[in-house]
Amino acid sequence: MNRYGAVALLVALLGCSGASGTQKLQERYSWQQLDFVFPNQRLKQQALASGDYVPTNGLPVGIERWQNKLFVSVPRWKDVQGRWVAEESIPSTLNYIDMNQTPSGSPALIPYPDWSSNVAGDCANGLSTVYRLKADKCGRLWALDTGTVGIGNTTQQLCPYALNIWDLKTNRRLRRYELRPEDTNPNTFIANIAIDMGRSCEDTFAYMSDELGYGLIVYSFEQNRSWRFAHSFFFPDPLRGDFNVAGLNFQWGEEGIFGMSLTPLQPDGYRTLYFSPLASHREFTVSTRVLRDEEKVEESFHEFQYLKERGPNAHTTSRVMSESGLQLFNLIDQNAVGCWHSSLPYSPEYHGLVDRDDVELVFPADVKIDDEEQVWVISDRMPVFLIAELDYSDVNFRIFSAPLSTLVAGTVCDVQPAGAGFTGPIQPKFGVEGLSTYAGEPTLLPTTSSTGYGGTFTPSLPYTPTAAPTTVHKYTPSVPGTSVGYETPTSHMYSTQSYPTTAKAYAYNKYHGVEFHAHGGPAGGHDQGGHDHYHHHQHGEQHGEGGGYGGGHRYWPGAHKKHDAWKQFFY
Repeated sequence: MNRYGAVALLVALLGCSGASGTQKLQERYSWQQLDFVFPNQRLKQQALASGDYVPTNGLPVGIERWQNKLFVSVPRWKDVQGRWVAEESIPSTLNYIDMNQTPSGSPALIPYPDWSSNVAGDCANGLSTVYRLKADKCGRLWALDTGTVGIGNTTQQLCPYALNIWDLKTNRRLRRYELRPEDTNPNTFIANIAIDMGRSCEDTFAYMSDELGYGLIVYSFEQNRSWRFAHSFFFPDPLRGDFNVAGLNFQWGEEGIFGMSLTPLQPDGYRTLYFSPLASHREFTVSTRVLRDEEKVEESFHEFQYLKERGPNAHTTSRVMSESGLQLFNLIDQNAVGCWHSSLPYSPEYHGLVDRDDVELVFPADVKIDDEEQVWVISDRMPVFLIAELDYSDVNFRIFSAPLSTLVAGTVCDVQPAGAGFTGPIQPKFGVEGLSTYAGEPTLLPTTSSTGYGGTFTPSLPYTPTAAPTTVHKYTPSVPGTSVGYETPTSHMYSTQSYPTTAKAYAYNKYHGVEFHAHGGPAGGHDQGGHDHYHHHQHGEQHGEGGGYGGGHRYWPGAHKKHDAWKQFFY
């Protein structure tokens, strides 16, 4: 089947499916196309007229909930009439919905924490493209900025990868940490993060999965330092590169470690990290005792463990685990959300489906569980967005929510503690026999327990972090005399040249003297007015060319585009 035949089939499947909608997940928000809250109506109309804001170019990919804020990330890329356009058409990459003001419907997205913080290419102060987000129990929001705009042949790496952390109570950024040159390689693409909190706000680590560079980067908040693990378990499975998404069959065999989730604190004081390459059906694990120790980087191969495969059509990009050890994960081949309880063996018979739908859940891009045990799922029809044209008279993007207990009720994942406080072994509600004498591969993990953490963590407020030194990695071309792969906008971080005032992004307080901040910040008021998931695949012809910073991570104005390059942008 050629590309256009596949597109026609996909559209037909979306429009003619007999599915009646999700059964347990309740639609909370939906959009035919995204809108943004501009400082005023005049500026919005100017942006629309000039083409600097194109509503149909936006695709929501990541979500996170904290109190009344529901965060939504929007990468800066879109294919328009065969041309990949970059930052000028997406005004803000990190946004939120005020759920008090808009509990449902199709709200315009509010830039977080403000417009000036969403300037693409302003490395020191702005955000270029953000994917996955995480809010922690200390009231901090963590987001990794990829530093890129555009997609395909127009991708530009304007800034290095940088981890950004905000105080959600004040909407002020606490820290920006650039990954070290040693943390990345020329193929690096990182879109996912997991946050591991110990027994204090300072004792927090971030884990970032390098999907195409096949590594796991660890960042210590207390040390303000990062290091990188390498392991063969981070690589794709060559037997699991065949994908079926909403009627489309394609081969996507280069995708390595992506989805991650963390258990509650175990009796030994550490957590277990579950992870899986995207081109894989198998789950892997490692204790955070290993990851937190930089000295383990070179001598930890046997500390990593493997579990059974999930079963057929079990590719997943997003997962999360509750404080009781219940893991939820998206199943992109099945337009579904799956579940598994960590007290049970990791085997297909102990995996369940909590909901599925072949129209409303086409590509469930992100799954989260908030502090109230409420589940949030976003679906975005990403395949149609990338290789065809969405029907903007139809609903294309949806955010669902449901209580965790409601979703797992009646599934094999529905387990209950033997006693209060999880002091004994967790037992399944159903009479599953043979758990204690399971003959298959064992789940090589300690019994999941919330001892030492569950509900007792009370950080002091207001939170005052330890001051961290500013880390700057100077940019130097890899070959003397060669030109840098981009010219504008110039980064504050890598040049003494002043930042140009013609940056193609919306910093309205720079251009128009307008102050616009998130609710609760220094200023308020607004007027609604009416994977970049780019994979830096490098091949022989590019090695040794162009500029780079530090240990060889390069800035390219564009990069090699694979045949049928749209396939690489699902995640």
